[in-house]
Amino acid sequence: MGEKRTDYISWDEYFMGVAILSGMRSKDPGTQVGACIVSQDNKILSMGYNGFPNGCSDDEFPWCREGGPLDNKYVYSTHGELNAILNYRGGSLEGAKLYVTLFPCNECAKAIIQAGIRTIVYDSDKYSNTPAVMASKRMLDAAGVAYYQYTHTNRDIMLKV
Repeated sequence: MGEKRTDYISWDEYFMGVAILSGMRSKDPGTQVGACIVSQDNKILSMGYNGFPNGCSDDEFPWCREGGPLDNKYVYSTHGELNAILNYRGGSLEGAKLYVTLFPCNECAKAIIQAGIRTIVYDSDKYSNTPAVMASKRMLDAAGVAYYQYTHTNRDIMLKV
C-alpha cells in the first residue's frame, strides 16, 4: 500500500481558492471580490461575488466609479460577502468562517456580525486606511469576530476547464 500525498492544498488554500474563483464571476471591470462561507467542520455553506441584485441588468446599471450618486456603481452593487450571506438558504451561519478576497467594509461587517460569522480570512486589505474599513475593524473587534490575513503559499494551482 502506497503513502498518501503530501502536497495537497490546505483548507485555507482551498477555501480562498473558491473565494477567488467566485470573484471571477463578477462583471465589475474595476474590482472583483469573491467570498466563501464555511462551516466549523469545513463544509462550504455559501459563496458570493460583487454585482447587482437579481433583476438589475448588468447591461443597464452603471459600472463606473465616477459621476453622480445615481450614475456610478456604488449605490447599486452588492458586495461579495453580503451576497454570500444572502445566498445561504440553510438556516443559521452561527460560528461559520468567511473567506473573502478583500477586507469587508463597514456595511458587510454589520451583516457578518449579525449573521453570527465568527472568523474572517481575508486576502487584500488595500483599503485599510479608509473610514469604511476602520469602522469595520472597530465593530468586528467589539463583537469578538476574529480575522486574519490569508498567508500566500505561492503554490501554482492550475485550473484547466
